[in-house]
Amino acid sequence: MPNQVKIFSGSSNNELAQSIAKSFGVELGKTSINRFSDGEFQPAFEESVRGCDVFIVQSTNPPTDNIFELLLMIDAAKRASARRIIAVIPYFGFARQDRKDAPRVPIGSKLMANMLTGAGVSRVMTMDLHADQIQGFFEVPVDHLYASAVFSEALRELNLPNLVMASPDMGGSKRAYAYAKHLETEVVVCYKQRKKANNIDKMFLIGEVEGKDVMLIDDMIDTAGTLTKAADIMMEKGANSVRAICTHPILSGKAYERIENSKLTELLVTDSIQLKQKSDKIRVISVAELFAKVIYKVHNYESISSYFIF
Repeated sequence: MPNQVKIFSGSSNNELAQSIAKSFGVELGKTSINRFSDGEFQPAFEESVRGCDVFIVQSTNPPTDNIFELLLMIDAAKRASARRIIAVIPYFGFARQDRKDAPRVPIGSKLMANMLTGAGVSRVMTMDLHADQIQGFFEVPVDHLYASAVFSEALRELNLPNLVMASPDMGGSKRAYAYAKHLETEVVVCYKQRKKANNIDKMFLIGEVEGKDVMLIDDMIDTAGTLTKAADIMMEKGANSVRAICTHPILSGKAYERIENSKLTELLVTDSIQLKQKSDKIRVISVAELFAKVIYKVHNYESISSYFIF
């Protein structure tokens, strides 16, 4: 049926794709992957997509097979005469490579945009990019959603009496200030120095946290070194409690161990990336309904500005 919405899933986060399709009110589309003995793979749509708006849900976290699987699915949809092809990328990997910060290094996020555009994507839908300017790397429309649409409600439910927003580093201060302005709270910032990636040399706290319930804000949590160190410093400075909101739970290396052993009361994350293991300190808030609503709006050419909270 022409002009129909069809939602498909890549391999990276089938659970979220199922939830998005259910919230939207359709069955998740049927796909298959043919794998060769040397590791090569070939995804295929097991139903017609001719004349349809095809939404492909795939986060591009490692392994890099995830991005290449998305590219192959876009190419397959284009060759099957889909009307529009929208890549729904809850977590946009390689976003930390948004500029040349050293000699002879790539700009990985620009290369990602080039590959997606070259494959034939009509539009990209993503959430909490590591750097807002990545939207400008694309030659197709980008719907950049904010997880604050779901996290702000969770913050109100916590009803913390002495809430203060915090950024674990200077780079995330803009995000923390946005939450603070919306919730009318104060802001504190951690200043860190690194000698190499994923290793903190020094960290200092800018602002007062004594007697406060601190909420650390970040777009992603990888090894959890920065976040847990910030939480420990804030508790040492007299904070009542320290919680954290991180949209994308990459959680690599010793992240789970660090979280369990830290002074964090709770870590709130979305299901943009599937958790590798469960933890009593980690609470997952689904973004499926948010994406389903925006998919409906995009399909019907309606405004989605109300979903850009801050």
